[in-house]
Amino acid sequence: MAGVELKNVEKSFGAVTAVKGLDITFEEGSFTTLLGPSGCGKTTILRMVAGLEAPTAGDILVGGTRINDVPIHKRNLGLVFQNYALFPHRTIGQNIAFGLKYRGVSGSDAAAKVKAALDIVRLPGVEDRYPAQLSGGQQQRIALARAIVIEPDVLLLDEPLSALDANLREEMRVELKAIQHRIGVTSIFVTHDQSEALAMSDKIIVMSAGKVQQVGAPEEVYNSPANEFVANFLGASNILDVRVAGSDRDAIGLEVPHFGVISVPRARAAGLGDAKSGRLVIRAEKLKLLPAGDAGAGVLAQGVVRAVDYQGQIARYFVQVGDMELQIMNMIDGRPFSAGDATTVAIDPRDCSVLPADG
Repeated sequence: MAGVELKNVEKSFGAVTAVKGLDITFEEGSFTTLLGPSGCGKTTILRMVAGLEAPTAGDILVGGTRINDVPIHKRNLGLVFQNYALFPHRTIGQNIAFGLKYRGVSGSDAAAKVKAALDIVRLPGVEDRYPAQLSGGQQQRIALARAIVIEPDVLLLDEPLSALDANLREEMRVELKAIQHRIGVTSIFVTHDQSEALAMSDKIIVMSAGKVQQVGAPEEVYNSPANEFVANFLGASNILDVRVAGSDRDAIGLEVPHFGVISVPRARAAGLGDAKSGRLVIRAEKLKLLPAGDAGAGVLAQGVVRAVDYQGQIARYFVQVGDMELQIMNMIDGRPFSAGDATTVAIDPRDCSVLPADG
């Protein structure tokens, strides 16, 4: 096992710069997710660590050793891809043992390692089957077993769950994280799925246009976004223009359209500095939708439900408050609100974050 460092790494494809001056550390034994939209550079980073692409500039280190010039077959990395990449005409045992063969491991030693890998992914006794005889989720576990059987220094996972259906994907992300925790290997996971990143990661690196936008634990990145891109990409956020109406040692008073003045704790408005205006960020699930005229807790405004996106236990409401539309996601207690219902919207200032006016 080893940590991974990228020092001032860049990657260009002709005139296009895909990755720009990255300085990132993936701590030893951690599960770190590169999260961002298509084209942001996350898969390019993974491919450079793997040795499938060479960086245009900068250094890549594994366990403190520079590996820029080390060929892929000598990097001792485990790779798991979205499409499994299993050999259809080889047995499961032969698929898993493929990497061992090139490391000089054969015979009873290889068989023992294959058996141990299958036990780790909870598929014992399938050595003699073929990939087509297994379900998609089982095939993904075999791909993982093939990656970990070589006892890699680093495990690289490129959207490995995206080909699975929704229920199986949720089951596999729990299983994958449990396996990573059990074997303790440094893991770099690439995804564009926010829920996967939040559920599985020790640390999330949010990327856009080849640059890092924010690095932090899932709770930090979600609850305290560094900028508007992060706020919008991770979950559903409402971002409102506000003006500073006053301050004291503990809080800053902000004038929010249609809500009046709310008092936000200073710790939640650190990015505002001495500016007189800013952008208030509040997650859709942090707003509360109440019946019209309800005197609930928080700072209140009156609105009208414009549309409802029913999601089973949760409903997402689009609510018109004056001249602005808010997204609100609440658990359904009894009958959900309907389009056209008059409502009260409540904000708890402790749930707000404040960004500079430029986002």
